[in-house]
Amino acid sequence: MPCIRTAIIGLSASAITSWAASAHLPYLLSSCGSKHYEVTALLNSSISAAESARTTFNLSSSVKAYGDASALAQDPDIDLVVCCTRVDVHFRTIEPSIRAGKAVFVEWPLAENLSRVLELAGDGPIQDSIIGLQGRVSPVTLRLKALLAEGVIGKVLSSHVSSYGALLPRDALPESMEFFAERKHGGNPIIIENGHSLDWVHEVLGEFNEFESRMQIQRPGVKIIGNGREVKKVIGTNIPDLLAIQGTLKAREGESGVVDGALFTHVFRHGTPFKGQPGLTLVINGEKGELLVTMGEKFLFLEDPIVIQLHDHVTDEVKELAWDWADWQKDLPVKARGVAELYERYAEWVEAGKKCVRKGREWPTLEDAVLRTRQFDTIFRQFDQAEEARVGGRTSRA
Repeated sequence: MPCIRTAIIGLSASAITSWAASAHLPYLLSSCGSKHYEVTALLNSSISAAESARTTFNLSSSVKAYGDASALAQDPDIDLVVCCTRVDVHFRTIEPSIRAGKAVFVEWPLAENLSRVLELAGDGPIQDSIIGLQGRVSPVTLRLKALLAEGVIGKVLSSHVSSYGALLPRDALPESMEFFAERKHGGNPIIIENGHSLDWVHEVLGEFNEFESRMQIQRPGVKIIGNGREVKKVIGTNIPDLLAIQGTLKAREGESGVVDGALFTHVFRHGTPFKGQPGLTLVINGEKGELLVTMGEKFLFLEDPIVIQLHDHVTDEVKELAWDWADWQKDLPVKARGVAELYERYAEWVEAGKKCVRKGREWPTLEDAVLRTRQFDTIFRQFDQAEEARVGGRTSRA
């Protein structure tokens, strides 16, 4: 079967960090990825920027260079368009391809706000799409789901998560990421770093029946750091750096493991954890036992040790439960392994004639992006309402 002809938006030769280069390209150019995919085009801010990226990453001279999203969308020789730009550029770069009926792979978040997410997902090919929530298909997530389905701890009664945002300094941003300080751009640790971890935990436990959240801005001033690590300026931010969610879970139809109404508490604090402590701790308490999952500071990329432990309440014994990457994934950089699994599942479906997705081989689509975006929209609305009530109360007392 012919390879899936793939265009990449945002493979940059000059970016300080490039998710396209570190997480997507290694798989697409690997022996495993090249069985299913062929990189046929690049879209950047200009044709010359796309040509520079093509040279930098040693891609074939036949790879087309685009500087206009509409022109890319009209190319009949492209099957899949992959968007790896900053969040507030997603809409204008991927929207023409969705409207043209092309399959898309868009990194999380899909767009900067719910309105634009709904606009992208509303008429697009939902099944013929991928959203970059690769934590759902990681071996840790799959192992935990299997353990719950097997009844290792019996029915789940409650669960809680403590997590931290360690990918950026707790009180500073590099100049290139100054936009992270403003909510309107849609890119910030609450939605991105925390969003990834919250999503895969929901994949394990299921969604909320209902929830309440509280957020705080504990550090309203953010230092902007230059390339020489000097402080260029201090700016204000409207992005909360502390989030607490509590709600009850609903049991998923046809699946065992979670008691309907089980309490789930999730806390995220931007900044590193207490020195030497895990970047994420997940506890799942059941009738017969308890699972404890600990991850290193950079848990989002699964680069640090991840440990799953079981406390059997009957024997009072604690033992470590094994998990591992598939052999083919071990040939890839760690950051690329989860993304690669998304590509593999999608290619399997395409090559089978786009018939029904095999059970257990699902992948997150734009529909899942809508679900998670709605959750964060509610979280931020609850924050705004609480702030309005707090300011109003303070004004009335004055």
